[in-house]
Amino acid sequence: MSPLKSFIAGAVLLTASQSFAQDGIATLRNGVPLDQDAQAAQIPEVVNSDVRQVRNYPEQPPVIPHQIDNYQIDINANKCLTCHSRTAVEISQAPMVSITHFMNREGQFLATVTPRRYFCTQCHVVQHDARPLVENGFVDVDTVLEYVQQQEGNN
Repeated sequence: MSPLKSFIAGAVLLTASQSFAQDGIATLRNGVPLDQDAQAAQIPEVVNSDVRQVRNYPEQPPVIPHQIDNYQIDINANKCLTCHSRTAVEISQAPMVSITHFMNREGQFLATVTPRRYFCTQCHVVQHDARPLVENGFVDVDTVLEYVQQQEGNN
């Protein structure tokens, strides 16, 4: 057998043996086999505080700090705009949708929310009081900036 074929055969065997050895992988099914029904996870509570959350990076869409159950958001109506439209914020005291939501793809400002930003829940999500399903090593931008400033101060 040529050295190349021996190498390929060894690599295949090594990869196959590693894939069978990965029994300890954490999954959302918690070890329940696929042919059995797993116990459904408890539905987490919606954070309904109406308090704005700090964003982790500048372009992060704000989370929705209240329940939106039964909100109609479709081609016929957008319940969010009842409070967040330009004309409703004086009465509702809710934050107005960003000015970017009034720009079309050519960068021109429109009198109403542009159709490409009309469906709020494409970007904005309701905040839930739930533990992360997987470990999250995300570091927010303020922590990164603080680290950089410390490094510059040490030099």
